Amino acid sequence: MNQPSVESNLSEIQQNIRYACHNVNRSVEEVKIIAVTKYVSTERAQEAINSGVKHLGENRDDGFLKKWDAISNEATWHYIGTLQSKKVKNIIGKVDYIHSLDRKSLAEEIHKRAEKAVKCFIQVNVSGEDSKHGLAPEEVPGFIKTISDLYNIQIVGLMTMAPFTEEEELLRNCFRGLKSLQQEIQSMNLTFAPCTELSMGMSNDYKIAIEEGATFIRIGSALVGNEQ
Repeated sequence: MNQPSVESNLSEIQQNIRYACHNVNRSVEEVKIIAVTKYVSTERAQEAINSGVKHLGENRDDGFLKKWDAISNEATWHYIGTLQSKKVKNIIGKVDYIHSLDRKSLAEEIHKRAEKAVKCFIQVNVSGEDSKHGLAPEEVPGFIKTISDLYNIQIVGLMTMAPFTEEEELLRNCFRGLKSLQQEIQSMNLTFAPCTELSMGMSNDYKIAIEEGATFIRIGSALVGNEQ
């Protein structure tokens, strides 16, 4: 069975973004779509680029490198999965954003390997679920201070994964928690941690995430589908 085209999926998502932004008086320019291509082919990822998507996200170094070799500088690349320190050398210099910074040892490895500052999101486990990676919200300000001397790390924002649920209030509380934490970090006025971005919202909950302040939404199945 043929999948819908990325172009038609993108059109629907953009309409939903406009609606969500209108609901809370935000500009659509504030929201960027990351096409999460981990479950699709390089050809499908290229289709996303051809449809006007500028950001691609991968969560494994082998999948990322395969697509990067084919597409390279046509896209802005986001590494959105758990990143082992030993894998940093494989992606550094190729990836534009890392969404899963959650420990000092990883920050030190990125700093050591990078030739210029890397844009990083701190992964925060707002929901407190055991199945999810990330720092507890109360740990984030202290963690940021411990990496202040790592000049190749720039904390551009925070990332979270909400519970997989249809309970809207649970989702809103999760996204609001990240927004509140972002405001706390911004009030610290740290040049290496401007924390202007929020990476939150996926195929099932991105409309709610936008209403609560998301600036990057990570869309896989609703945009590019799943070929596995």
